[in-house]
Amino acid sequence: MKHIVIIIMTLLLFACNAEQQPEEGYLAEGPSHVELKQVDGQYRLFVNGEAFFVKGAGCEFGPCYQVAEHGGNSIRTWRTDNSQKTGMEVLDEAWEHGLMVMMGLDLARERHGFDYDDEEAVAAQLEQMRKEVVELKDHPALLGWGIGNELNLRYTNKKVWDAVNDIARMIKEVDGNHVTTTMLAGIGKEEVAYITENAPDLDFISVQMYGDIINLEERIAEANFEGPYLVTEWGATGHWEMPETSWGSPIEQTSTEKAEAIKKRYEKAILADEDNCMGSYVFLWGQKQERTPSWYGLFTEAGERTEAINVMEYYWSGQWPDNMAPKMKDITIEGHGGRFDDVMLDKDGEYVVRITVEHPNKGDLDVRAEVMPEPEELSDGGDFEPRPETIEGLILSTGTSEVKFRAPDREGAFRILVYVSDGHNNAGTANIPFYVN
Repeated sequence: MKHIVIIIMTLLLFACNAEQQPEEGYLAEGPSHVELKQVDGQYRLFVNGEAFFVKGAGCEFGPCYQVAEHGGNSIRTWRTDNSQKTGMEVLDEAWEHGLMVMMGLDLARERHGFDYDDEEAVAAQLEQMRKEVVELKDHPALLGWGIGNELNLRYTNKKVWDAVNDIARMIKEVDGNHVTTTMLAGIGKEEVAYITENAPDLDFISVQMYGDIINLEERIAEANFEGPYLVTEWGATGHWEMPETSWGSPIEQTSTEKAEAIKKRYEKAILADEDNCMGSYVFLWGQKQERTPSWYGLFTEAGERTEAINVMEYYWSGQWPDNMAPKMKDITIEGHGGRFDDVMLDKDGEYVVRITVEHPNKGDLDVRAEVMPEPEELSDGGDFEPRPETIEGLILSTGTSEVKFRAPDREGAFRILVYVSDGHNNAGTANIPFYVN
């Protein structure tokens, strides 16, 4: 009898441990099998035999899992370890919420000083990428590998594509279950020709464009490209594509202007090419400082959702959310011109910012504002940019139609930023640059 009890206890202990196993990396599921197919003239990714049109967002430090809550099915990263989460942790969280991950492999860039003629350095990079691939290749949330990001941005050495192909070939040897691509800044005829000839182990290319994405069909035709592709970065109009003040500060669109542009671009670029475009990753599911704290992020620094997320939810799920973000239609500094004019102010002068806000419950809105100097250390190609510190004590009053503020007491380029939130974690944003004489 004693032996029977021991056996039963052992079986119960084994069963308990077995139930805990899938929580360790979810690897008990095994890898998903992802392939590229052309069916009835349409290129599509297929995950375990099912067609998979990418409804995704680029996400690194933001609430990536919320992409699923808004109807998306995938996220894209730029590296396997972003210093806050490991690649395995990213994949685990994605799998838990039903998302697939296009995992980035962070290749060195020529514009950062890497020499693709240095055979030892290139070989060392290949081995590092091999380690990263082997570690993550069997996770069921893995969709594919993005080999490098915008390696063609201000580059001269086309050997970078040979290195990309070596990594793609290595992935096919050690993985075999996932597709490979590389993310291009725009799309050019010379690059397409070279990559087609010298990087045959890539399954397809990925394109990254901002305001110019509305001309994607034309740009692809100019490059003589006829194959499948993803659009792995797109969203608000780039700061380099917008008008500037006479002192060089770019004019940022309001959150409503961004949402309207994103809606048009998704229809005219992403959905327009039914045969070759396999989906996209809108940028950025989170927040970052790049010229301003609000330019590219679909969220505010406080974690509030902007109107662009409402738009993406509609296209991903077919339904608008119950609580829409406040619409921020316009912003001006009264008596000193509109956003597309130079705004020159006096030291310590008091001024009124006029804002045009639309929301069904306007009386429930909360308005906050801040003044900051324009950034002095400007990022290049999306690299890190320090956020300027807010100048305290300059906001005098806030309301849903106007904000009163005092100009800084020193000469220079500044910007006033206004945020209108609704109590449901949604917000509208707008800002205007000005110069203090």
